[in-house]
Amino acid sequence: MKRLIPIMILCNFLLIKHSGLAQIPKSPDVNGKEWHDTQGNFINAHGAGILHHNDTYYLFGEIKKGNTWLVAGQSWEDYRVPAGGVSCYSSKDLKTWKYEGVALSPVKGDTTNDLDTGRVIERPKVIYNRATKKFVMWMHVDKNDYSYSRAGVAVSDNPAGPYRYIRSVQPNGQMSRDMTLFQDDDGKAYLIYSSEQNNTMQVCLLNDDYLSPTKIFSRILVDRRREAPALFKSEGKYYLITSSCTGWSPNAATYAVANQVLGPWKEYENPCKGAGADTTFGSQSTYVLPINGKTKTFLFMADTWNKTDLKQSGYLWLSLKINNGKVEIKKFVY
Repeated sequence: MKRLIPIMILCNFLLIKHSGLAQIPKSPDVNGKEWHDTQGNFINAHGAGILHHNDTYYLFGEIKKGNTWLVAGQSWEDYRVPAGGVSCYSSKDLKTWKYEGVALSPVKGDTTNDLDTGRVIERPKVIYNRATKKFVMWMHVDKNDYSYSRAGVAVSDNPAGPYRYIRSVQPNGQMSRDMTLFQDDDGKAYLIYSSEQNNTMQVCLLNDDYLSPTKIFSRILVDRRREAPALFKSEGKYYLITSSCTGWSPNAATYAVANQVLGPWKEYENPCKGAGADTTFGSQSTYVLPINGKTKTFLFMADTWNKTDLKQSGYLWLSLKINNGKVEIKKFVY
């Protein structure tokens, strides 16, 4: 949910040309302020995820705008901006992004509403349900002091939205904070979220319509205090990247591996290699995107948070590879 440096780094990441894929610019450092959409505006999509549908990539993220303030009475640096809703951008090549608009709008002046600007809307992720032909968005919704700890769900007939908010839940009565979505090869979908005051992660199977949690869930990374989950699959194994809980300040990531999505999971060391690895290169994980046609090459997506001016937070996109079952993220191309 956090981080410090307003820089987006696309770092020599070569995408394989497949179904219209092109190359990300070969620049080791690209200032976040220079990452613009086709209208020339700064891309505003934090805590993001990507949906790949019909040869188009849809980027969904938190809209951060307005003044940053520090929430009083917290034991950590709880910086906030007004909840701005969820933005959507589209691309054919992961390089040129068209602004599609606000996919999920916030609500103003209703402090009881999950989407009120005085609350928290974080880490939106979208998947497509082939059976219902609906696009389903899940997100972390909360109060500024994190006492609410729920997962919100919205639905749309179109990938770019607008999305209709349905409700929020605590899956099986459990806290749900930093979260992600994962859709397996068999079409089953899972909600993965930090729970129990961030002391565990949980993996919960969603119903067939993806709109509500089932009673099938597992507790993983127990007593490890992890957040910012990013789950992906490679050659039959499941991989989960998480960060530690250090407020908006960066820390070292770890990754875990399982043969089944519900576990058991085994945690391993920091997947980042090289200078800056101990802070995940100044960033925090948000999503891992498989590159079409490859089972061992992925795009690691992260946020570089500017805690005192959150609207100026940037992005970090890096090459992620799996070598002999080990996850490796490097700042430059292999």
